[in-house]
Amino acid sequence: MSLHRLFLAGMLLAFTTASAQGGNMDFTLTSPAFGAGEPIPSRYTCEGDDISPPLAWSGVPAGTRSLVLIVDDPDAPDPAAPRMTWVHWLVYNLPPDTGGLPEAVTEAALPAGTGLGINDFKRTRYGGPCPPIGRHRYFFKLYALDTVLPDLGTPDKPALLAAMEGHVLAETQLMGTYLKQH
Repeated sequence: MSLHRLFLAGMLLAFTTASAQGGNMDFTLTSPAFGAGEPIPSRYTCEGDDISPPLAWSGVPAGTRSLVLIVDDPDAPDPAAPRMTWVHWLVYNLPPDTGGLPEAVTEAALPAGTGLGINDFKRTRYGGPCPPIGRHRYFFKLYALDTVLPDLGTPDKPALLAAMEGHVLAETQLMGTYLKQH
């Protein structure tokens, strides 16, 4: 078994174990554009159209009042020597019955009441993968909350996580990878 496949198998086992401990194996996040552990198509990166990929979720737990989506890269700037987690997208107060987001979703197309945070590109819209070196992992993390968060303006990730504290019912994630071609 290749080192890459062994790593992905370990990630899947760790995630499955964590999900089972969280008590909600039915809460899932997928994308028709790429599978778990697979490369993210360049269309959704800085080398393509830099648009958000389509996302779908199911199994939202009972009692969920809102959802939070955080997309980040823990391998920045170099997977061999990561120094930070780069935030690509922060979306909060998604209604629990939305079921997903379409490709290239704009702020205007988000459900009423949905908020956006500021990412590490210093903008509120999705910022696609654009790794300076090596193959990076991109985690799309979806959290089910037992509350609707107050209007946080355009929070950064630490502020959003602080507001979520004590309110997470369940979480799920989808990890894709990207290696710059040019």
